[in-house]
Amino acid sequence: MAQWQDLLRLDATLQARVSQLYEGKFPREIRHYLCVLIESLDWDLAAGDENAASTYFHALLEDLQEQWIRSVQENILLQGPDYTGMKDYLLKNFKYKPLNLAVILSECLKEEQKIKASASEVQACGSPDMDQKWKWKDMDNKINELKRLIMEVKKEMKSLEILNDSLDFIQKTWQNKVEQDIGLAQSHAVVEEECRKRTSFIIQTKQVLLQEIVNILNLAQPIVATLTEVELPEWRLRQQLACIGSPADTCLDHLQKWFTAVAEVLLRVREQLQKLKEQNNTPDSTDASNLLGLMAVIENQTLSLFTQLLANALVVEKQPIMLSLPQRPLILRTGVRFSVRVRFLANLPEFKCLLKVKPVFDKDVEEVKTVKWFRHFDFNRDECKVLDVDSPNGDLVTEFGHMCLKEIKGRTKGSIESRLAVTEELHIITFVTQFRHVGLELNIEASTLPVVVISATTQVSSAWASIMWNNMLSTGDSRNLQLFMDPPPLTWEQLSQVLSWQFLCTGKRELDENQLSVLRDKIVDDPDDLVHWSKFSKNENAWLWIDGILHLIKKHLVDLWRDGSIMGFISRERTAELLKEKRTGTFLLRFSESKTNGAISFSWVDNSNGDPYTKDELEKTSLPDYINTYSLRGRKSRHTNPLLYLYPDIPKDTAFGHYFTNTAEKVLGGDGYVPRKRGDFSDNPTPPPSPPREPNTDDMEMDEEPKLESHKVIQKLFADSSIYRLMDILLKKRHQLQPALSIPVAPFECASERIKNIVLCVCNDSPKILLNVYIVLSYK
Repeated sequence: MAQWQDLLRLDATLQARVSQLYEGKFPREIRHYLCVLIESLDWDLAAGDENAASTYFHALLEDLQEQWIRSVQENILLQGPDYTGMKDYLLKNFKYKPLNLAVILSECLKEEQKIKASASEVQACGSPDMDQKWKWKDMDNKINELKRLIMEVKKEMKSLEILNDSLDFIQKTWQNKVEQDIGLAQSHAVVEEECRKRTSFIIQTKQVLLQEIVNILNLAQPIVATLTEVELPEWRLRQQLACIGSPADTCLDHLQKWFTAVAEVLLRVREQLQKLKEQNNTPDSTDASNLLGLMAVIENQTLSLFTQLLANALVVEKQPIMLSLPQRPLILRTGVRFSVRVRFLANLPEFKCLLKVKPVFDKDVEEVKTVKWFRHFDFNRDECKVLDVDSPNGDLVTEFGHMCLKEIKGRTKGSIESRLAVTEELHIITFVTQFRHVGLELNIEASTLPVVVISATTQVSSAWASIMWNNMLSTGDSRNLQLFMDPPPLTWEQLSQVLSWQFLCTGKRELDENQLSVLRDKIVDDPDDLVHWSKFSKNENAWLWIDGILHLIKKHLVDLWRDGSIMGFISRERTAELLKEKRTGTFLLRFSESKTNGAISFSWVDNSNGDPYTKDELEKTSLPDYINTYSLRGRKSRHTNPLLYLYPDIPKDTAFGHYFTNTAEKVLGGDGYVPRKRGDFSDNPTPPPSPPREPNTDDMEMDEEPKLESHKVIQKLFADSSIYRLMDILLKKRHQLQPALSIPVAPFECASERIKNIVLCVCNDSPKILLNVYIVLSYK
């Protein structure tokens, strides 16, 4: 209970990690309503003890039943959770597999502890999240003060307008009366004195009002500087790192709220200044002249702040990304559609449909003019969009969803010879718009992060290496398009972080210290812990090997990687050391170092050199099924599976049982035929992707399952429709074969065409003859 409550107090980012932890494995709702009982039980013990697992499973059901009864008694059944649904879920998924439930909860509780511990470490070091929240609150307070001050100015402006109207009325009324009645002229001095007093008071009020506006601008100036020089660059940095896998928060809600609020205050200041300038009923005086000069200074200061804010308000909210590479933005391919989204942060009603944005490729890029053989691109069509056309939330945003690049051939001008590979060329897309409002005209631009343009999918891996390298190095100057002319090295700390992010994005699990240590030994050979570009992606190309493993995880191993079943990066020496003291049958899963395009192998006690499984093998059969059906062929043709316990000591069925697809209960297909399934066997202690195997029947009781296996073996041996009729006969009349089936069936290699013809000839004969033919074939 305490652990779960602590997790509920974490920030949104860590809450998302908790949600990902349970996604697809166990309902978070059940974890919540059974948190007290779940945390009180020893799930680590239950993960290795089926009796304990069953006991704990029934305890969860009883707890749910008690909570349901309580909700009925308290008449809160309709408002409460779906206890019946939760109970049904447990029964459906874990009634016959309580060990699976124990393993899941054991792993989840451990991961919860890690999340909680990481949150505690961050807080102990001065949590960035807490600092960020404090900064946000401070900014909110300052902007709220701006709003309060401008409201006071607007109120005083109303009062000033009343004073001016009153003075204007007196002056016009008195003048009319003087013209009508000459006797009133003697009171002229009294009236003029009254007007002078009122005028003096109006001037003083204007001075006070202008001073309040000055106070607003003095408060707004550091806010605008913070937004444009601190908050916005920090957001851009977070977005830059998020593009290469960082779990950083790139939400624009706070920035848009602040930009909009400050823009509105400055807009209202301009309006109040304009109203003051229009109040020209005061007589010429030194004070009035001073007011006009002061208003001009204030107006210039307001315009400067307004311009600074709006010039930075256009941002690329979503960087260029192709639909086919959602996890690898900034890689564009000629002729392939991509999308990008821009947003104007000053979201005021006055600006709706005011901004027309146009994309320009490589705008003001010097390399276009100076570098020979630097490739030139343009968009397939001219495209301009007005912000706020299709925005469901009323934001000033638009998405360019059908952009496409074409290469412009034949342009080789330039004095500098390009030494860059295609995947090392960096380009940018700039979005330009012209802002016109209340006399203010302003050209506004926003650029994407540097992109790499490729022409073939085989270049994706190298292009992504360039994107990662650039975004880790060019955080201060993201437009250094000549970075790869002489690429600086990365520190191992930087590279290890970005590599870990790749595994987090692909498989929802980062690399731990041990895995990173193995990679460091493979990649780093510099005494200063530096990694050079040539070492990483050009000459030795360590990245190609890592990217092959990422692709393997994404396509075939994502669940196993996420739940921690794969140890992954571990040397053969370390593998042998870990397995040395373990009991027979213990194995672990590690990535192959010999296959550059990614492969995984399993190593077990007394053997640490398992043959690798590549994507080709895993596309045919899943890794858990290879583990489940793999066997060694020993003496007397006996078969044994050496893979019994996943390191350190988790039973194979507990670790992988819910992934198996070729279990005994799935032998017969829906059409009555036995589906083909692959099994691996070996004469040597290595797990090759080998031909099908026969089950070991030396110690097997000859019941219905062996008959099915016999049927299946013949199906594998003869892929012929006539032989399928033979197998039908064997199955339909298997009760007649029961006495003869006590003869062990030995493995066999292949029958000759002659023997096959014999079987075809007798396929309509008696089952006894068929069985004799089968036995002859078995011993051939």
